[in-house]
Amino acid sequence: MVVELRLGDVVRLKKLHPCGGDSWVVVRLGADIGIVCLKCQHRILIARSTLERRIKEFITRGK
Repeated sequence: MVVELRLGDVVRLKKLHPCGGDSWVVVRLGADIGIVCLKCQHRILIARSTLERRIKEFITRGK
């Protein structure tokens, strides 16, 4: 199943980031998805398939 991701989506992931944050905002779309931790502003690129498995819930939806 393909999850529809949009720029500006805020998602909660199943595992915590080492800083303790679990909320991320989507800043780049494509085969790799760019996300930024809302607690420490760390930016990572993650494969779409990996991110789709790790999403626990959508906090807010982007446009």
